[in-house]
Amino acid sequence: MCGIVGYIGSRQASDILLGGLARLEYRGYDSAGVAIMGTGGIDLVRRVGKLHHLTEAVAACPLPGTVGIGHTRWATHGRPNEQNAHPHADCTGRIAVVHNGIIENYLELREELAAAGHVLRSQTDTESVAHLVESYYEGDLVTAVRRTVSRLTGSYALAVVHEAEPDTIVAARNDSPLIIGVGEDETIVASDIPAVLEHTREVLVLEDGDVALVRRDSVTVFGEDGVLREPERIHVEWDLDAAEKGGYETFMLKEINEQPTAIRETLRGRLGSDGIVQLSELAMTEAEIAAIERVFIVACGTSYHAGLVAKTLVEAWARVPVEVDVSSEFRYRQPIVDSGTLVVAITQSGETADTLAGVREARGRGAKAFAITNVVGSRVTRESDGVIYTHAGPEIGVAATKTFTAQIAALTVLALKLAQARGTLGKHDVAHIWDEVSRLPETTEAILGGADGIEACAREYTGVRSSLFLGRGIGVPVAMEGALKLKEISYIHAEAYPAGEMKHGPIALITEEVPVVVVATQGRTYEKVVSNIQEVRARGGRVIAVATHGDDEIARHVEHVLYVPRTSEAISAIPATIPLQLLAYHIATLRGCNVDQPRNLAKSVTVE
Repeated sequence: MCGIVGYIGSRQASDILLGGLARLEYRGYDSAGVAIMGTGGIDLVRRVGKLHHLTEAVAACPLPGTVGIGHTRWATHGRPNEQNAHPHADCTGRIAVVHNGIIENYLELREELAAAGHVLRSQTDTESVAHLVESYYEGDLVTAVRRTVSRLTGSYALAVVHEAEPDTIVAARNDSPLIIGVGEDETIVASDIPAVLEHTREVLVLEDGDVALVRRDSVTVFGEDGVLREPERIHVEWDLDAAEKGGYETFMLKEINEQPTAIRETLRGRLGSDGIVQLSELAMTEAEIAAIERVFIVACGTSYHAGLVAKTLVEAWARVPVEVDVSSEFRYRQPIVDSGTLVVAITQSGETADTLAGVREARGRGAKAFAITNVVGSRVTRESDGVIYTHAGPEIGVAATKTFTAQIAALTVLALKLAQARGTLGKHDVAHIWDEVSRLPETTEAILGGADGIEACAREYTGVRSSLFLGRGIGVPVAMEGALKLKEISYIHAEAYPAGEMKHGPIALITEEVPVVVVATQGRTYEKVVSNIQEVRARGGRVIAVATHGDDEIARHVEHVLYVPRTSEAISAIPATIPLQLLAYHIATLRGCNVDQPRNLAKSVTVE
């Protein structure tokens, strides 16, 4: 969840490290630090709070040196304070380590190290790594790190330096992302691609068990068995401009407005001229797809809501039962999956620990596992039987927006493919649906272009403390996503329910101080939704409705209407989502919240 940057080259390392850490701020953190290989040994500076505190400390006391490692920490073991911030050093101060992940057996290791005379100064699991490297070091840092990681239980991405080897960084990973950017006479280790984009777009992807010897002009990778191996090399298509704000006030607003492009790119080329849905990435024959007896979707947070949309589409079109599970629960409840099951794992980063564990659980039980992710070369792409990429580009804002709608677009393609292979939809049916799906980018552009009134609506609700979101059918996951966005970025309590469930408890909460947001687009249950709205109004509740253009009648029953273009009910999730994203955004900004980096949240949850 934290950020790692390591640099070795000819430039001042502190500049590269601080710049790279700034590009990883979206991952969430509570402290930061750097360790620079100076002429007199390793210079280490750490600060609590935002990165500017560290930047100011380094500016006040410059740290010359062309080799170093840096880190932004999101606390798991030990409180957020300077003592627990990374990098961590060994007893001698000659070794420094940064770490993402969780060392599950750290207490056992700490006791062992303390008994051997090591003095540990923090409460973190990471410090034990530095002392283990110290105990194993006999003149070869790679060997010391390899022996160290063999003792670790849990997840880790590591970057290690030793003043005895001033031209070296050693990196290692297991269940936590780590990449290496290869530049001109310089090499950069990082948790995520945005940290290296200013300097290179050539990236090596480390796999679990790898230990890499990193020098300014070379990278040598050893597999878990200690044998040299050639790492996967990718060329990153998007550039630094794509990871910058591009004139928008925030990354989140930029990414909301990038949704038409993200949807368009995700759908591009998915329906062939022969009318066949193109999904070769499934790595399954038409007969194998047709033989699927059940689909499980595993995901977390926003991706889980996308999965709920997909359940409606797959069951309606392909007529195959679908279960949607929170990833962290799926692996522990002994799910009934077998060779007739397709498991779809949805993860924006491709590194979500719980979702990866679900993939392993499913494949271990004989199921096919298929991934939907936004990150090329991420871990889930190597652990799944197939993958659809959502071509959304980098999403820097912690709260997912464009990746959510791109996921729905990808899942729509998957649902159509399953239906076509199973014979439940013919070419004519698919073509009819696709005609509407292919217009979603334009539909989304129209919503964004006509969204001026949403900020005025938001101004009336900045002081509320709680809210309800209601929907029916495909509007239920849209309401859930709308509630999640509001609570994530504005810190206003929000709950979402199927509208028919309101009478079974939530109706007791309704007062003028608890606004109710209702997804009320045209569909089979529209009249029932209007009845639910009237029940809210009868109890003094204020209602904001997301409704279909031309529905003038609904304005009689609500305080505010956020209109979206007319679509079929099956395709309505993406259009209905956009106004709720903007409503949450404007409420949060009017409340003075940091929408790009909400408190306590991280972009990629790479620990369980």
